Amino acid sequence: MSAPQWAHRPARVLTVAVVVAALAAVLLGALQPARLTPGSPLSAVDGGLVAAVLAAIAQLAGLRFRLGPEAVSVSWAEAAVVVGLVVCPAGWLPAATLAGIGAAWLLLAWLTGLRDIAEIVHLVASMTLGVSAAALVTSVLAGDAGVRSGRLALALAAGAATYLLITLALVVLTLTLQRDASPGQIAAKVLYAKVPMSAGNVIVGLCAVFALVREPLWLIAFGPVLWLLHRTYRFHLRAAEQRRMWEAFATATARLPGTTEAEVARAGLRGALDVFGARRAELELRSERGSRRYSQEGPGRHPDVGRSGPAVTHSMAVAGRPVGELTVWLGEPAPPVPHDEAAITAYGDALAGALHDAAAHQRIAELDARVAHDRVHDPLTGLINRSALVTDGDVVLRAGERGRPAALLLLDVVRFRDVNSTLGHGGGDEVLRVIAERLTGQARPGELVARTGDDEFALLLPALTALADPAGWAHGAPHNLSQALRRARELVEQLRLPMQVAGVRLAVEVTVGAVVAPAGHVEVNELLRRAALATGRAKEQGLTVGTYDSGQDASSTDQLALLAELQDAFAADDQIVLHLQPAVDLVTAEPTGCEALVRWRHPRRGQLSPAEFLPTVEGSELLIPFTRRVLDLALAAAADWTAHGIDVPVSVNVSARSLTDPTFPAQVTEALRRHRTPASRLVLEITESVAVSEQDIVDEVLARLRATGVQMSLDDFGTGFSSLSSVTRIPVDEIKIDRSFVDEMIDKPAAGAVVRGAVELGARLGVRVVAEGIETIEQRAALIALGCPSAQGYHFCKPMPADKIVQALSQLRSSSSSAPITQLRADGAS
Repeated sequence: MSAPQWAHRPARVLTVAVVVAALAAVLLGALQPARLTPGSPLSAVDGGLVAAVLAAIAQLAGLRFRLGPEAVSVSWAEAAVVVGLVVCPAGWLPAATLAGIGAAWLLLAWLTGLRDIAEIVHLVASMTLGVSAAALVTSVLAGDAGVRSGRLALALAAGAATYLLITLALVVLTLTLQRDASPGQIAAKVLYAKVPMSAGNVIVGLCAVFALVREPLWLIAFGPVLWLLHRTYRFHLRAAEQRRMWEAFATATARLPGTTEAEVARAGLRGALDVFGARRAELELRSERGSRRYSQEGPGRHPDVGRSGPAVTHSMAVAGRPVGELTVWLGEPAPPVPHDEAAITAYGDALAGALHDAAAHQRIAELDARVAHDRVHDPLTGLINRSALVTDGDVVLRAGERGRPAALLLLDVVRFRDVNSTLGHGGGDEVLRVIAERLTGQARPGELVARTGDDEFALLLPALTALADPAGWAHGAPHNLSQALRRARELVEQLRLPMQVAGVRLAVEVTVGAVVAPAGHVEVNELLRRAALATGRAKEQGLTVGTYDSGQDASSTDQLALLAELQDAFAADDQIVLHLQPAVDLVTAEPTGCEALVRWRHPRRGQLSPAEFLPTVEGSELLIPFTRRVLDLALAAAADWTAHGIDVPVSVNVSARSLTDPTFPAQVTEALRRHRTPASRLVLEITESVAVSEQDIVDEVLARLRATGVQMSLDDFGTGFSSLSSVTRIPVDEIKIDRSFVDEMIDKPAAGAVVRGAVELGARLGVRVVAEGIETIEQRAALIALGCPSAQGYHFCKPMPADKIVQALSQLRSSSSSAPITQLRADGAS
């Protein structure tokens, strides 16, 4: 029967109850008269002695082995009970059984080293209680039947069944109190192990009674029979245990793989308990990191109980390299057999492989973590590096309140090369570590400290106190900047404190560049660039702390990004747009033409004027697609106002580089064809510098353009060095007087003389003259007095979007020459 686990209080209560019941049965039996079964060959005293001896022999000759995690006893008790019920008075049989079984187990305890007295008491009491119930049932059923009576045989079988039922019930109840398995599972396992043997024992007992009554010599033949039955029982139980063990072995080894040593060790110990029914399992692992010990008790085991019983230790190794030792404490009924040792060796080898794989996986994970850490950290100081500052800083700035002022302080160690040359690189490294420690100590929660260069550190302040007036950004945000400067000076004071390095007491100076910007509007990379400019400016001026000045930043990232953003603008339909400004007859205000002025609706920076992006376009391969886009927009607008009955040409400014492109005339012709517009409706404006160019390609391109029928206009007339030669070298249809002369012609006679000369020159050459930049009625009157025929400027109409130009031209055409000219405004125009 199962060895109880005395660590459980319910099991102790059950033991006490069984012992009390057994003692009560013995006392009650002793009070009964010594009545033998009729025909019994022995006296009452001899029968009691025989019953006690048979009970002891049945236990000593029985099988005690491990069945899973429990110790199971399978003895010849049923046979001894059947014979004892015949040869011994029923009242004396419990006492005789108690004496015989108790003596047998005390002898077993002495021979096998079993020292658990509570277990022996529980076992002896359980069997005594079963025998008492069997004696009662047999006495009731047999009555006065003699030994040769069939009624006695049935009564003996019923008594043996009663004994078996009670002892099995106590086993199931004990195991249920000790383990987590359900009573049904435990009962099925116990019945499978004991019922076949118990049934055979009853048959053996009945046969022994028959032989004893009929012919005692037949008992001699029982020796070989009992030996064969004993072997059969052992084989049956061993086969059941092996099947259970290998099924558990497969399940346990499937659970072994893991990613950490502790995970595999726990799975291995749990598997050892399940596979070998062990009381306790221990792992002692050894590696270059030292020795570690893991242990686990069987279910409900107390540590002291778990270490009792035989133990098997297996030294684990992989490819000849020791891994550790696995120790398994088996149950107590018998020392380990070679089969147990072989199974533990196989399991230990599987566990060693899993531990080796877990160690390799853990080393790879640690290496990956170290590589990942080193990728974003400075190996000398442990601070994050520049790339991590950029990445983490952008995340921090985006996570905060958009527009909240943020600052970046860039610190450069002054004359750090002197430290290296004097103290060596080891001393220089120690100085850098001290600086890193001091910066980290000065950083506040949420701020990021990084080493961004050899002798360069950065501190990101993601949240300064916000300004009460957001408009303060337009004025340099002095309050926010003062906060950043205060922090910068605090850092300077902290870092210049003396330090002891390589036995030398020294102090270092730093130069700090400070930049403040609204979070979410500028990335950390740009803040670092601006802070570097501020640091350089501070060094140039001999300052400790310098600030970023956008006015002195000639290499803004906006310029770097301009070319890529222009490509995106060409891919969009609504970024490159035209604003159009009419030229009018000075006397009648009738429109005489309309100039196309290109604008860029930048998605981030707002509307940009040509001066902000045309130089980039003219210096890149984007000039041809840009020119195509402008021609298409201008001719489309001209076609629109022509459809409304307004017959005036559209003027488009031409890049000097386009006039050096032999394909440019073909581009113009193709644009006119696409929009089905006569060439005379297009005026190409060129500058004097191009007109006086002596390049043969320019003459060729201009000649081919004239041949297409398009009109030519000389823009900004009077500002060049060879204005007269420009109008005589190439034929033009129009000259435009630069606004600088129009602005000054009333106050400065020289400017007025230039305007008068241009008007007279145009009249003599038979070309149109247009004065640019008319803003006042006085300028208009003066131009009329000088005989200038037409002009354009804010006095008549501001540049306006293409969708509003038709209305403006219509108003100008319908206005009376004698009526005052009312300035036309363009809603939304710049």
